[in-house]
Amino acid sequence: MSALKALLFDVDGTLVDTEELHRQAFNQAFLEFGLGWNWNNDLYGELLAVSGGVDRIAHYIDWLKVPAGEKTRLRRIIPSIHREKTRIHGELVASNTSLLRPGVARLFDEARGAGLRIGLAATSALDNVHTLIDAALTPLQRESVGAIVCVAQVGRKKPAPDIYESLLTQLRVPSEASVAFEDSTNGVAAAKAARLFTVATPSRWTRDRDFTDADLVLESLGDPGRPLSGRDSARLGGAPYVGLAQIEAARAASGFRRPASAQA
Repeated sequence: MSALKALLFDVDGTLVDTEELHRQAFNQAFLEFGLGWNWNNDLYGELLAVSGGVDRIAHYIDWLKVPAGEKTRLRRIIPSIHREKTRIHGELVASNTSLLRPGVARLFDEARGAGLRIGLAATSALDNVHTLIDAALTPLQRESVGAIVCVAQVGRKKPAPDIYESLLTQLRVPSEASVAFEDSTNGVAAAKAARLFTVATPSRWTRDRDFTDADLVLESLGDPGRPLSGRDSARLGGAPYVGLAQIEAARAASGFRRPASAQA
């Protein structure tokens, strides 16, 4: 088994549970465009099955019971709606204390101390990602990020593997020496298609989805003050939280498997 060289993190939902801020930003943009739309928690949870804000809006328009001509008009203004949503989201992130999910800061610091590369694979706009990491990470943690790839920089969105393949190329590490952290089924599919060992930590928005294809599924990465549940701890040999040693042990125990749908 190749020695571990890199940790690759999805951003929204995996590093920080920012989806509520995204939902608020969408609704504010809809209000400013006079659309009369409101995405409540249940509806937004369904729409998260679609990767990327532009495609999410387009998918919602497909659901609307309005004349074809109105749907055409709405599709034309999707880029403008999304630009306004992105601006609003940036303001919300900057004005909120964005707390990393349990274990993320600790694992960043451990990886940096061990000389591992860290990469971020984001479905958000690059400006939003920089705003988020500026608010959530310490200077040393930001310095440890070797590459960021956003969805606009690749040809296909998750569940296609493009974003992870680009990240691996930029970091100059092989997939077999890297681990991905995700919170969505599309993200897990993308990481597995890129031949990555994948740890899923579903958020409150995605915990009811099917994460069968992930190599390891945990409620969070855990911390000394917020330890793993008994069930999750048992999966890691009794460890109270996830560290590099636990990741290496899980890799060794499971091998590197791709989802059945991706196997020849």
